[in-house]
Amino acid sequence: MPARPATVAVPPPDTSLVRRARKVNRVLAQTYPDARCELDFDDPFQLLVVTVLSAQTTDRRVNAVRPTLFAAYPDPTSMAGAPREHLEQIVGPLGFFRAKTDALLKLSQALVERYDARVPGRLEDLVTLPGVGRKTANVVLGNAFDVPGITVDTHFGRLVRRLGWTEETDPVKVEHAIAALFPKRDWTMLSHHLIWHGRRRCHAKKPACGACPVARLCPSFGAGPTDPVEAEKLVRTQGPA
Repeated sequence: MPARPATVAVPPPDTSLVRRARKVNRVLAQTYPDARCELDFDDPFQLLVVTVLSAQTTDRRVNAVRPTLFAAYPDPTSMAGAPREHLEQIVGPLGFFRAKTDALLKLSQALVERYDARVPGRLEDLVTLPGVGRKTANVVLGNAFDVPGITVDTHFGRLVRRLGWTEETDPVKVEHAIAALFPKRDWTMLSHHLIWHGRRRCHAKKPACGACPVARLCPSFGAGPTDPVEAEKLVRTQGPA
């Protein structure tokens, strides 16, 4: 079953807004045909762990420590029993290493104790795990279990407001509002399309408006440079380091 957003009272969306939002998603799908989760993983446990580690750092930095981390601790059982000092040494380059080590230990222990050392495939179970909120749960569901989910990270939230799809700022309300605009089958890839666009063009401080493929569909056009040459200089070919 798809991961349903938490129940929030939202009026039915305007038909014209639905059409415009879906057009934006189609254009972004053409612009970013390789859009995917930029965290490397081999199984649901790895994805759960690297998503938790990605808080307040970049996916590329997490990907750099991933091979060492899972070579030493490939499953919840081994990670639950890991020496704290060794874990801290591995995740040290990511910053906040003490808090992140504590999160990994508690998360792994909970998986061992509650779910027989397996990552559950239901939203309601995932969000009971230490350090796992709806955003992390939807990342895991959508990318490791093929269960549609909307990932409301900072990029996603910024873009849906700039695009005029919602004025909500609470992540759960954003999730619910955007879910109403799209069929469930589109939720996971929609998240990737918007996140990729946010990392590559629609930056927080200086969006590359003049090099934006959905400029004519965006009510915030002009928030950044509109000159094509100037805007193109702001375009990144990959997510931030």
